[in-house]
Amino acid sequence: EENGRVGLLLSSKALVQLVMNPVVGAVTAHVGYHLPLFIGSINLLVAALLFAFGERFMVLLLARSLQGIASACISVSGMCLVAEQFPDDVVRSRVMGVVLGSMALGVLLGYPFGSLLYDFVGKMAPFLIISVAVSLNGDILTVIFQRLIVSTSWHRLLSDCHVVLIAGAIWVSTSTMAILEPCMPIWLMENIKPQCKHFCWCLQKWQLGMVFIPDSVGYLLGTNFFGPVACNLGRWRVAVSALMLVGISTVLVPSAASVTQLAVPHFGLGLGIGVVDAALVPLLASLMDSRYAAHYGSVYALQQMAVSLAYSLG
Repeated sequence: EENGRVGLLLSSKALVQLVMNPVVGAVTAHVGYHLPLFIGSINLLVAALLFAFGERFMVLLLARSLQGIASACISVSGMCLVAEQFPDDVVRSRVMGVVLGSMALGVLLGYPFGSLLYDFVGKMAPFLIISVAVSLNGDILTVIFQRLIVSTSWHRLLSDCHVVLIAGAIWVSTSTMAILEPCMPIWLMENIKPQCKHFCWCLQKWQLGMVFIPDSVGYLLGTNFFGPVACNLGRWRVAVSALMLVGISTVLVPSAASVTQLAVPHFGLGLGIGVVDAALVPLLASLMDSRYAAHYGSVYALQQMAVSLAYSLG
């Protein structure tokens, strides 16, 4: 029952985001990108406060769902802004790599940040700090405006085999991490402690977040350094190679007998997923520029739907 609730709580964010991504993509065609960014920040603030003070499962489920709305608003609008502001393909690949890398940096810091504060201070501490950080992000408030932009229909996007293939590749690569996140901490808590005689330490709660650091480091390197590489060598070729790395790393994860042995396949997973994103996310903007109207709400909503579908199923 506990494992089922953990899975439901984690997947609720992705399920809500899966539904909200196309809504946000459509809304950006009429109000621009900045208003959804502002709404997403408000939802993120409310979610953090609910996590901080909530004790019952339904309150935490509501907070996680609000987090899904916030992620849809911020992810879709943010990537659209980058695509719009940097029309040159090479520059866009580099900048999108930095943006994706900043997301990886947040995850890299978030896992140990949350686990350390939870274990040594309490559940409320990390969420209260996040609430303050979101509140201080007031620069979004100064750039809200409205404008009318031409949108691309969903039927045209879903009829484009290249767009669908990119979304499918992103879904496949992300699914590996989506499956690991709920399973790995539970597996570690159930299996490491009875085997403490084989290790020099027993797994503590604060150390659960540390297990995912290699993933985040790999993703950070993949997104920051492989965008220009993919642009020069060919995005499809680099993406296929990265997917092969993800596959090999996924096979190696169950064979690990200790936390130390998990580091290499986890790093490979993060690196492979990061390279896939660095290669294919900018390619979506290039396809929109060459084939459709230069509005990116629909296509990046589709990309985020692929990510959300992976996490909701995982």
